[in-house]
Parts: sequence; structure tokens; C-alpha cells
Amino acid sequence: MRYSAVQLIRQGLAGHTGWSPAWRTPELARGYDAVVIGGGAHGLAAAYYLRKIHKVKRVAVLERSWIGGGNTGRNTTIVRSNYFFPESAALYDFSLRLYEGLSEELNYNIMLSQRGVLNLAHSEHDMELMCRSVNAMLLNGIDVELLSAAQIRREVQTLNFERDARYPIFGGFMQRRGGVARHDAVAWGYARAASDLGVDIVQGCEVTGFLRDGDRITGVETSLGPISAGVTGMSVAGHSGVLAGLAGFRLPITSYALQAMVSEPIKPILNTVVMSTATGMYVSQSDKGELVFGQGLDLYPSYAQRGNLPVAQTIVASMLEMFPSFRRLKLLRQWAGVVDVCWDYSPIIGPAPVDGLFMNCGWGTGGFKGSPVGGWTLAHLMAKGDHHVLSRPFDLGRFTSGRLVDEAAGAGIAH
Repeated sequence: MRYSAVQLIRQGLAGHTGWSPAWRTPELARGYDAVVIGGGAHGLAAAYYLRKIHKVKRVAVLERSWIGGGNTGRNTTIVRSNYFFPESAALYDFSLRLYEGLSEELNYNIMLSQRGVLNLAHSEHDMELMCRSVNAMLLNGIDVELLSAAQIRREVQTLNFERDARYPIFGGFMQRRGGVARHDAVAWGYARAASDLGVDIVQGCEVTGFLRDGDRITGVETSLGPISAGVTGMSVAGHSGVLAGLAGFRLPITSYALQAMVSEPIKPILNTVVMSTATGMYVSQSDKGELVFGQGLDLYPSYAQRGNLPVAQTIVASMLEMFPSFRRLKLLRQWAGVVDVCWDYSPIIGPAPVDGLFMNCGWGTGGFKGSPVGGWTLAHLMAKGDHHVLSRPFDLGRFTSGRLVDEAAGAGIAH
């Protein structure tokens, strides 16, 4: 529903009591053709594409807390496709192209801002490796530009270009189609569109086990009772290992906390996303003026959504080394998400070791950028029972065949 300016003012003066819900709150049925576990952007996207593209009739999304309350609401909103290997480039660029049309597709403004993503080089060795990476990306059809230090200075004047800088700037590369999108809006847009198509979105419904018929999974046990399912998909970010354990198998992933934080709002000063290869630091400025920044993982397994002080101190120090003029800003808030990291820093998309269950997990620190394609490929798997061309290289079987997609360099920066 669209509101006029007068209607918006009336709603504000009335305390916003007249808004209609963006999606339905249905009664949980006892059986569905397809059940998606996880109400983040990936799971909601999968449910939407199951109905929209594959015409699966009875679809449910089960979320143990609230829609977008996990990693979708705890990330730093960066989208990009500047990856080294052809398989990764194809996957993430398809996702970026879906993002580019998503506001129109969902009739919901996801606030996509293609302000560019800039990666910095801090030594001649960095520049040599960046030249190699840029050549590979160009061969993969990804739009990137190699920039000199002088060109970067014209792009971002606030960076530390002093000769005695701890991390001097030698150059870098830019993907101008990259940028940021509003994380909540992506979840809400998919939720509303899926609900309008008849998908049941059930919040406060925790999956506690799986129903079986012999070796095949036929449904789920939940905190609201058992539910039968023709096919089940799991898209639960940092808790993928927990769900896999309930289904009776192990995944080659480890869950870590990933911290981020925002500063007090200031006037526009940073017009692109900046990443540092040497420190892993990344920073952008939100539309509200806050600086949104983070760095690497808390490198010990954890399900705590808070992080720790030593890593937070390192994050702040890295950002201030890059941007000395930000030293007097106050921190507004800090948080952490739980991310599931695969051994080769690439996701797992494909059938589980048990029949009737399909997986979309292991996205590590970059799951938000893959939300549309994660949902697209999981929906294809659940509807067709076989891989989409984009997901096949990311099958779990690569860990036994040795055909890894090692994106440690492309994903080494946390977003």
C-alpha cells in the first residue's frame, strides 16, 4: 500500500496505530510441500522463489525468533562480486544483478546504493597480487578498475596518505557496482512478497529435530509441534552445524563471532566502501551519517552475539590508522553475528547427506551479499532435486573430491 504525504503525517500524529501488517501471521499447518528453516534473507528469498519461480503450492518459513533477527540484522550491508575464481564470480555477480532489480521485483525499496567498493594495497607486493586479481576478475566478466595512489586520493581524501603511515597506500582496485543495501529492508521485502504469494511465515517456531521415514527426512519437529514436509531446506547461518547435528551428520564448518560497530552520525564524508587488505578493516557511511565498520573474526568458536573487547580494540585501531581524522568520534553501539566458516571460505549449497534435506550454509562473513542467489539456488534444489548451474561447484562433495573453491583471499576481508 502506498501512502500520501497527508496520510503519513496523520499516521505519525496518531502514534502509527493504523499501519497494516507487512506480512500475514498464519496458523501453522501440520504439513507443507516445502519447509524452509531460517527466516533470514536467504530463507525468505528461497521461499519467495519457490512460490514465484517454481510454483510450489504449500511453502512455510520457520524462524525460531523473529524475521531478520539473526545475521541478516547484524551485518554491515556490503554487496559486491569481486571474487577471484570463476565459480565464485558467477555466483556473487548473479546475486548482485538480482540486487540491482530487487526493489522493483519486490515493490519494496531495499535502499541499494552502488557507491563502489574500494580495496586498498599497502605495499608493492599487495599491488602485484592485486594486478593478478584484477586480471582474473576481468576475465570472469567482473567490472573492476585498478587504481593508483593518486587516483585513490581523488576518490577518498580522508584516507591517511602520510609518508610515515604504518600502512602506506600504494594503490588498490574499485568495483563501482558494489556498495551497500539496507539489510532489514531486504528481509522485509522478501517476507512481504512471499506472504502475498501465500507462503506461511511462522516466527517463534524453533526446529528441535527431524521426522524420518527410514533414511529420508519427511519433516521437522518444532517447538510448536511436528510438521511434515515434502522437502526441507535449511538456511540458518551460524547455526548450520547445530541443525546438521540434529539430522545426524557433520559439516566442515566452524562458527565464529564477527564484530562490527557504528559511530555517532556525522555529515557526509565517505562516499564509498573502503577495505584494507593489510588489516582486514572495512568501513562505509550509512545514510544516517554513522560510520559502519568492522574487521576480522573473533578467532575462537563461539555462538555468542557480542564479541570481545581485545578484538574490538583492534578494529578501532585499524580504522583510525586508515582515517586519523575519525579519532574524536564517539562509538554509538557494537554487536556481533555468528558466522559459519567453511575450510575454503566458500558456501555449501546442495543436498545434505540425508535424503529430503537441502543446505544453504557456510557463507562465512559474506552471507548478506549472497542472499538473493542463496535463496535462488536453494529454491531450485528444493523444487528440482538437483543443482542449479551456479550451485554445483559448491556441493558438499567438493571436500571429498578435493575440488575446493579457495576464496580465502577474496573473503579474507570480513565483507
